[in-house]
Amino acid sequence: MSLRRPMRGVLVLLCAALLGVSGCARFNDDVAQPFTTEPQAGPPPSSEPPPPPPLPAQPFPKVCAAKGVMQGCLESTSGLIMGPDSKSALVAERLTGAVKEIATNAEPKVKVVIPVDPSGDGGLMDIVLSPTYEQDRLMYAYISTPSDNRVIRIADGDVPKPILTGIPKGATGNMGALMFTSPTTLEVLTGDAGDPAQAADPGSLAGKLIRIEQPTTVNQAPPTTALSGIGSAGGLCRDDADGSQYVTDRTPNGDRLQRITKDSVVSTVWTWPDKPGIAGCVVTDGTVLVNMVTTKQTVAVRLAPDTGAVTGNPEVIRQDTHGHAWALQLSPDGNVWGGTVNKTSGDADKFDDVVFPLFPQGGGFPRSNAENT
Repeated sequence: MSLRRPMRGVLVLLCAALLGVSGCARFNDDVAQPFTTEPQAGPPPSSEPPPPPPLPAQPFPKVCAAKGVMQGCLESTSGLIMGPDSKSALVAERLTGAVKEIATNAEPKVKVVIPVDPSGDGGLMDIVLSPTYEQDRLMYAYISTPSDNRVIRIADGDVPKPILTGIPKGATGNMGALMFTSPTTLEVLTGDAGDPAQAADPGSLAGKLIRIEQPTTVNQAPPTTALSGIGSAGGLCRDDADGSQYVTDRTPNGDRLQRITKDSVVSTVWTWPDKPGIAGCVVTDGTVLVNMVTTKQTVAVRLAPDTGAVTGNPEVIRQDTHGHAWALQLSPDGNVWGGTVNKTSGDADKFDDVVFPLFPQGGGFPRSNAENT
């Protein structure tokens, strides 16, 4: 017995010494794992490669590298509607019937494709939004079908519905334009379908400026004629300052710009016997800007503020830049934008067709000759 007690004391002292070195460890037998001599393998390595780092943002345009324009690589354009931010637009392609949403900082998106007959100079000629578009989401278009030219209404997600049909169609003279002159009045400029006699015929819808009140697909009121004798139709634009509107067209004797006052008085503002190919127009600060397709120009027709009389010869403010342009639209920031028709005019460049700013540096149209020099 005397030999066992010293040995027990040595063991106690040895255990205390070891605990002093390693610290006092306490074990919870409830969660302790059973002892095993088998090796414990960790989770297998993933066979999936790590995701690549995000690519840096690509400068716009990502696909079409046209510089200095809102959008390039379009088909030949027709109607143009500027967005409220002055950096986006809806643009129509005449031959394809496509209406595209474009912007300075995004790729184009197709909003709708309208079935059209693009033979001759027909197709999708113009587009315009309802004055209450934010509520009703309605867009109107002037188009060619195999049998006629017509005005249709397009609601988001719906098929096009006819508003005015039976406008004569010809091998030429099918171009036209749309414009709302009040929240309920839609005006339609129609070409003469290549037959000046139809433009003079009161019973024909060809070669006219037609007014449609409360455009609807059901029980439409008969349209009225505001102006007759239109040749190959060009464009429509309005002076919000005095309520007058301007009409461009091409006749056998030359191209012309006509004015209709708010009292329905019609006058010829200017004529171009050399037929430069008059097209779209805008009015800004007492000046009518007009595109000339054939001569690749935009000209300014300056008017006296008190009488509306022309104050001098039209001034060329764009020559050749971006080529042949049809549409012309004013953006909310005061700039003016054009849409080109180079592919159908036989003079396409690498990135045609385009929607471009008339004043790339911004600031809008110069208000006087002195400012433009």
